[in-house]
Amino acid sequence: MQNLPSHDLCVKCIKLSVTEVYLPNELTRIEAKCAEKGLKMTEQRRVIARVLAESRDHPDVDMLHQRSAAIDPNISIATVYRTVKLFEELGITQKHDFGDGRSRYEEATSSHHDHLIDLRTGKVIEFSNDEIERLQKEIAKKLGYKLVDHRLELYAVPL
Repeated sequence: MQNLPSHDLCVKCIKLSVTEVYLPNELTRIEAKCAEKGLKMTEQRRVIARVLAESRDHPDVDMLHQRSAAIDPNISIATVYRTVKLFEELGITQKHDFGDGRSRYEEATSSHHDHLIDLRTGKVIEFSNDEIERLQKEIAKKLGYKLVDHRLELYAVPL
C-alpha cells in the first residue's frame, strides 16, 4: 500500500462500499435465515443482521443502532427498530426483557440456553444445565403437564 497521508487514506476508505469495507462474502446464520424466509436483504438490513450476529451481549436497539451506524452512517434508529421487529416476527431473532426497561435481542437458535443477569452491571450470561432442564420437566409432570417450552432468567449479584 502506498504511504498516503491519513486524510487521503480516509477519503479512499469512504469511497469503498460498506460491503467491501465490512461485510465478508460468507453469510451469517441470521442472513441465511433471512434468505430461507425469502426476505429481501437491503444493504442496511444486511449490516444490522451482521452486527446482531456478531454481538455477544444481547444488545438493545440503541446499541444496535450505534454499532450499525458506525459501519453505515445512513442507518437510522427507525430502520433498526423496523428491522429487529421484522426479524422477531419471522423467528430469526428473539426479544428479551431482562427487567431493565430495554428490549434486548439475540439470534434465535435451536439450542436451548438460559440467562443469568448481573443486576450490578447488566451483563447477561448464557448457560445450560441438564439438571435444571430435568427438574423443570419433572415439576410440570408432577403438576399434570407436559413441558413444551420455557424461559429461565436468573437475576443475581456477585458474591
